[in-house]
Amino acid sequence: MTPDILIALATFAFVTVMTPGPNNLMLLASGTNFGFTRTIPHMLGIGLGFPLMVACVGLGVMQIFDLWPLSYTILKIASVGYLLYLAWKIAHAAPPKEAMAETRPLTFLQSAAFQWVNPKAWSMALSAITLYATGRDLAAVLWVAGVYVAVSTISTTSWTVLGQQLRRLLKDQTRLRIFNWIMAALLVATLIPVLLPA
Repeated sequence: MTPDILIALATFAFVTVMTPGPNNLMLLASGTNFGFTRTIPHMLGIGLGFPLMVACVGLGVMQIFDLWPLSYTILKIASVGYLLYLAWKIAHAAPPKEAMAETRPLTFLQSAAFQWVNPKAWSMALSAITLYATGRDLAAVLWVAGVYVAVSTISTTSWTVLGQQLRRLLKDQTRLRIFNWIMAALLVATLIPVLLPA
């Protein structure tokens, strides 16, 4: 991979991971409700789980959809269902003090597995592989995945810290409840491109 292509890939990856989407909205909400330290497993699940997904896509997982078209419909249904469930959990999150005992942020495995039903993650993975690993050779695929590991560190940290800082402004339970409902609504709104007919 040439330096020019690597810079273009890093820019593309940075922009795609920093923009709002299901992962970032959930990190924002988790940082607000649980704080930075308790959100670290969630951050790591995204930061390592998504690049692993990118590598799998680059190494041929997309052929499943070509061989078995029904699998795409199943993935779409699973994506919608799981995102609605997560939105419900965010909307009904307990205030921070209660959350310490009653609820938990996503674990490493939960957030890594979530990448496989995250519509934005699929779009990003397909675009990155199509644009920057056109030959699907192992080295190019690993470069793309590796760049996503690096930029995901910046993104997951930034969104979680933003949530943690918002926590100071949302000490009032009513404000926190409104914030959680807004985050839940925005998470549901990320489904609009998935549900609209192509």
